[in-house]
Amino acid sequence: MAILTPRDEADLVEIVGAARATRTALEIVGRGTRRGLGRPVGAVDRVDLSGLTGITLHEPSELVLTARAGTPLAEIHAALARANQELAFEPVEHTALFGHAPRAGSIGGLVGVGWGGSRRLKVGSTRDHLLGFKGVNGFGEAFKSGGRVMKNVTGFDLSKLVAGSFGTLAVLTEVTLKVLPRAETEETVAILGLGDRDGLSILREVSGSPQEVSCLAHLPSGCHGPFGDMSATLLRLEGPAVSVAGREADLMARWCGRGPIEVLGEDASRALWADLGEARPIAGGDTQIWRISVAPSEGGTVVDTMRESGLPIAAHFWDWAGGLIWMAIEPSADAGAAIVRRAVDAVRGHATLVRAAETVRAAVAPFHPQPPALAALTERVKAAFDPDRLFNPGRMVEGI
Repeated sequence: MAILTPRDEADLVEIVGAARATRTALEIVGRGTRRGLGRPVGAVDRVDLSGLTGITLHEPSELVLTARAGTPLAEIHAALARANQELAFEPVEHTALFGHAPRAGSIGGLVGVGWGGSRRLKVGSTRDHLLGFKGVNGFGEAFKSGGRVMKNVTGFDLSKLVAGSFGTLAVLTEVTLKVLPRAETEETVAILGLGDRDGLSILREVSGSPQEVSCLAHLPSGCHGPFGDMSATLLRLEGPAVSVAGREADLMARWCGRGPIEVLGEDASRALWADLGEARPIAGGDTQIWRISVAPSEGGTVVDTMRESGLPIAAHFWDWAGGLIWMAIEPSADAGAAIVRRAVDAVRGHATLVRAAETVRAAVAPFHPQPPALAALTERVKAAFDPDRLFNPGRMVEGI
């Protein structure tokens, strides 16, 4: 396998043009921290974007940042911290799941995966904050979409397509993201010792309350969280200190009779939610990891159904008010896919096999199978961007 390292967009145009002429499939890599996601890529050569680095624009007053695709996330976070800003969607970096140093990945890889962390219910995910990008398509053409401001879209909003496309549509060279001021302070109210059903019920009730809780999660008893073996129902409050204090008092008055309550201060709260976004409570060992998205009202039922069907669950927890389930299971040849997908399909959710050995990911579709109409649309979109299927072939869908 040849490793190709473009220095700029012109180099990349030349690389893709040569690959198209010879029908040479390409694996697209930023800094390699997410290569374990999706199916193994059937590529001949690798395009390494780690040389395309640097923040090209950061205007704190305009809440916008532009960076080349290979720029390390550590550099992005450092620049934003100096301006007291942040990526509000709390990107999932997969560092705990794949054993990489925190913030070792690239900004282009972050956009390519497109997942948001625990704050997603309030602020959305990556695609909701991607203002524009530059890249090279499968024709070997450089192109761009979007700009530096949020506006109504009159044509095709290509940013929504490339975010979460796992490098299968285009090779990104530069991305522009909306950033937001970092909250003045935050605290987390933890109600301890509740059963899973009670904890999930509280999450759903609080999600519609006037306390404006930004993140809602439940750690079952025995989960590796900050409260030992006790279960914890977690409610995150962010904003001005006076507002946080008032909303905290309201929550404690409402729920003090349900169990012991602990309040985590700013530093401990930020660390906790960073860990939950990275699935750190279940990331240890050699388990296989599923990420399951369902309606919050179905979160408890889905886990019960899987357990009753014999799925060997090692650990799990709920985020997004019960709508996101991170689940670790004991390793098997099929990662329990039939049980997981049957339970999820029954409630119209979807499940992604996030971590498993390469042989398992080759045999089991990591991404949830699409309905026929959506699969046909996916095929047409792929053909429009990359007709020769040069980019990350097979990573998301076998044969595409």
